[in-house]
Order: sequence, then C-alpha cells, then structure tokens
Amino acid sequence: MSYGIDIWGNDNFIIRDGKVKLTTLSQPAIIDIVKEIRSEGYTGPLLLRFPHLIKKQIHFMYSLFNQAIKEFQYKGKFQAVYPLKVNQFPNFVKNLVKLGEKYNYGLEAGSKAELILAMAYNNPKAPITVNGFKDREMIALGFIASEMGYNITLTIEGLNELESIIEIAKKRFGTVPNIGLRIRLHSSGTGIWAKSGGINSKFGLTSTELIVAVNALKEAKLLDHFSMIHFHIGSQISEIAPLKKALREAGNIYAELIKMGATNLQSINLGGGLAVEYSQYENKLHRNYTLQEYANDVVYLLREVALAKGVKEPNIFIESGRYIAAHHAVLVAPVLELFSQEYTEEKLDLKEINPPLIQELFDLYHTINARNALEYLHDSIDHMESLLTLFDLGYVDLQDRSNTEIFVNLIIKKAVDLLKDKQYKELLSIQERVQERYLVNFSIFQSLPDFWGLGQHFPIMPLDRLDEKPTRSASIWDITCDSDGEFSFNPKKPLFLHDVDLSKDDYFLGFFLVGAYQEVLGMKHNLFTHPTEMTVFVDDKGYKIENILESQSINDILEDLDYDVKEIQENLKEKIENSNLIEDSERKHILGEIYLLLNDNGYLKTIKSENHK
Repeated sequence: MSYGIDIWGNDNFIIRDGKVKLTTLSQPAIIDIVKEIRSEGYTGPLLLRFPHLIKKQIHFMYSLFNQAIKEFQYKGKFQAVYPLKVNQFPNFVKNLVKLGEKYNYGLEAGSKAELILAMAYNNPKAPITVNGFKDREMIALGFIASEMGYNITLTIEGLNELESIIEIAKKRFGTVPNIGLRIRLHSSGTGIWAKSGGINSKFGLTSTELIVAVNALKEAKLLDHFSMIHFHIGSQISEIAPLKKALREAGNIYAELIKMGATNLQSINLGGGLAVEYSQYENKLHRNYTLQEYANDVVYLLREVALAKGVKEPNIFIESGRYIAAHHAVLVAPVLELFSQEYTEEKLDLKEINPPLIQELFDLYHTINARNALEYLHDSIDHMESLLTLFDLGYVDLQDRSNTEIFVNLIIKKAVDLLKDKQYKELLSIQERVQERYLVNFSIFQSLPDFWGLGQHFPIMPLDRLDEKPTRSASIWDITCDSDGEFSFNPKKPLFLHDVDLSKDDYFLGFFLVGAYQEVLGMKHNLFTHPTEMTVFVDDKGYKIENILESQSINDILEDLDYDVKEIQENLKEKIENSNLIEDSERKHILGEIYLLLNDNGYLKTIKSENHK
C-alpha cells in the first residue's frame, strides 16, 4: 500500500524493500535513521529535519519563475522572502538562510522579535520585508536595519504607520528604508483562509487611503522611497482562478500609482499562499494547479497589464513560506498499544454453563473460514449488541460481557485476516465498526495543532512493513487526556495499519508535511513539549545526524510557566520527609526518583526503553 505517497510526497520519498526511503543520494530508510537515534537513548516522538528538502523547494521556486521570465521575455526580476511566522525554530531558519544565500533569498518579519532575527541572520544582499501592524519602536528598528545596510521594505498597513515613518525619517541619520503599501483588493482567495483577502480583510489600504498615502509621501519628499505594493489573498490557495483576478486588479493599481508620480515603484509583492498538497486521496485533492502554472500565470498576466497600461514590468516578490517549509520535517512517533491486543484466548474465563449467545460466539470463532468469514463477522457483531442489551437488563453478568468482547474481537481479527486479499465492499463499509485503536506516543495539540484547530489533514503512514498488506482500519489516539486528541477512522478517507505484536516488534508512524506552522503553533496541553529534534544530512555514502536538541525536561516546562522550580523541589522534599508512610531508608531513593523524573521529558516510556535516557 502506497498511502498516497505519489500524491503528497513531491518525489521526496519512495517505498522500497517495505520501507519509506528518501529519494536523494544514498536513499536511506527513515526507519533506519529512527532506530539509530533510539539506540542512543532518545525515546518518545522525534522530529526529523531534512535540509536537502528545503534546498529543493528554494531551487524549484526560483528556477520555475526565472524560466517563466525567460519564456515570456519579462523585463522584471523575481525575488522571494521567507515569512518567519511559518517556522522560527533555529535549526530550520539557520539552514534556510545558508541554503538560500546564492539566490539572495530573504526573510519577512511580522513582529519586533522576528525583525531582530532577520537583522541577525539574513543574508547581507538579500531583501527583508516587514509586514503586520507596527508601532514607532518597530518602525525605528526598520530604520536601524536600513542603516546597517539591509535592503529592507516596511509595508504600511495603515495611514498612522505612514505618519510615524515620516516623523522618524526627520530625526534619523538620513538612511530611509524602502516603503511598501499594502493594498486592499476586492479579490479574495478560497478555502479556510479566504478572509485574508477581499475588501473586508484585516490588512491593507483602500483606494482612497492609497491616494492619501501617495500625497503624504510627496509632501514629505519620501515618494522616491515608495518601491513596492503588497497584497495577500489567503494562505493555502487551492484554486488558481482567484489569483489571476487579484493579479489583474493589483497590476492596474500598480500602473495607476506610477501615473500619480510614484516613479520608483518597481515591485509587486504577491504575499504568500502557494499551496501544498496534503491529501493522500485522489478524490480529495486540495490544489488544482502546479508551481509551473502558478509562475507562468503570474509572469504572463503582470506582463499583459504592464504593456496595456504602458508602464514598466514590475519585479515580482512572493512570500510563500508553507511551500518552502512544510516538506522538510517528518514527525515520527512509536505506537504504544493496540487496544484489541488485550483480547486474547488466554483472557477468556468461560463458565461451565454459558449463555446461549456466548456458546454461539464460541462456535463462530472455532469454525470461521474464508467462505463464511463475512457472514460470521456480521453474526458476531449482532451477538455482541444483543449481549450488551442483556447486560443492561441484568440477565448476564460482567464475566459474560468480558467473554463476549474477547470472542468478538478474536472473530474480527480472524475475519479481517481471512478476507484481506478480497475486495468486499461490504467489509469496507463496516470497517468503522471494527476499527483498531492505536495509542501513539505524541500529543496532537503539541505537534499537529492544525489538525485539532482547523481539521487540516496530514499524511500518515507506517515507516516499514510496507510490503505487507495492512488489515486494520485505524483510529489514532495521542497520549493527552483530551478526547479531541484523536484521528478518528473516516470511511471517506480510510487509514489502514498493520496488526502488530508490540511485545515483539516496534511500530512507528510517520506524520509528514509538518514543517509549516505546526511547531510554532504547538500547545503545551498537559505540558507535553516540543519533541526531540535532529537534522539529518544525506550524502552519497549515507547520512549524518546533527544538531540534536532534546525535548524540554519537566523542570524546563514548569519554569516556562513561571513556576519556581526550586520551590517545587523543596515542597516535594519536605512532603516526602514528613510522610509517615515512607521509611527513613526509602526517602533518599524516592528523592532520587523525583530528581530523575523532573530532569526528563514528559513523554511516555515503553518497557523496551526503560534503560534508555
């Protein structure tokens, strides 16, 4: 089973020898990387970063836009910046800046802290753009970046910001940053984030405000610094048609502003929104275009508008962070438990005389075969419903109920195994009722918050056993105490996993395309923290694991919440020493246990990993 890897995988992964492998150079298997890391004692969920996938996306973006520019003989240039809000983690950002250096790939900041990061790490010749609402301090910081020699553009979201720029320009040292104006288009995108664009969007200047802004810049003799207009019609743009409409509108505004005297206006910034395909299913695709189509449409349409209006063709800026970041990270988490594995023949506790329905279940279990498997599966489920009704009415006891649950689960396992090579539509239709529950050692709220908050699907698949047919319809439970921490089985988007004996074998699930937004939005629900992360560099001989950053300890996370960790430790020590239930000889040992726990992360440990870190 391919798990849709040809749909969402972007040619980054391949299934070979029953394992998910990277397609680059030595083509290592992800499961082998995971096992090596775990052999060093790192347990719990792991976040693997692959820098070569960052490099691939940057190269692909620049090469396709430059190809379109050459094909249409476009006179403007292409430039991109990465919006730091998508992923600000250092092991991502530092690699991105290094890999983007030869392209002059820049950074976009939307807060003071992000602007500080951009000023500290941006490539010297690469642009910086600053979006979002700004106070005088943030604007002054933009002036400092310009005085440092950066090619920085402050994008104005409101006229009050422009007033601050004009005032600060009078008091600084003569170096003024580039000025951009965010335009409020009537055009908007589609999908969850469509409200980012359109006339009622949060950001941007109306036509009237644009005229006021240009006149204010003229009066302040700063119009020569006005070099960019910016628009954004939404994240994860699923359809290309709304973008085409927005480009025509923005192109005409660009031309009109030049005619008003903004002769140094030379760039149109399309913002972000370039979509990533997350679907594992052909009939559930999120995106109806390719990057080549996107680039061609942008270049062609802006060229047509510029020619029609008799103005210079604008430089093209984009700020598509999801497209760059999503692919590079894979979350790997071990399965801790399959709940049906509690139901074994050894757990049966039959009476000398059992209720007739339990005797029938006994017979079904021992006589099931390939010919009658589907019929017996139906019968067993019906029998369980009847027995549960009898239990509620008081006609059978808890022992009978337990035997019923065990028999039905054993019959389900046998039936699914007998029918695994057959395509019974009816069997598929009842998978929701016979699903297996996989307890996985991670937190959805910490590592996949967009699934919880927005219903965003992320590709999920096991890392090995891919030469075996998965037979269990799967729902995935995380280890939080929240009922929302679950990927429920969905018959329209079915996930099938393997029936494994976890007492003998490990079983790891990979959650792909998690490099955009998930880390920075991750919540501390139940005080689970960012997984242990590492960067994996692949070469033609194998791979190297570097920059291992362990998950925060319990002490660290409590300190983040402004607890006094020393006070907690002293309170615990005092309570242990004052407990009448603890012998004096045991106190030192218990204090040692507490110390070790406080200095470890909060993820669960399996029996196999008790001796690990």
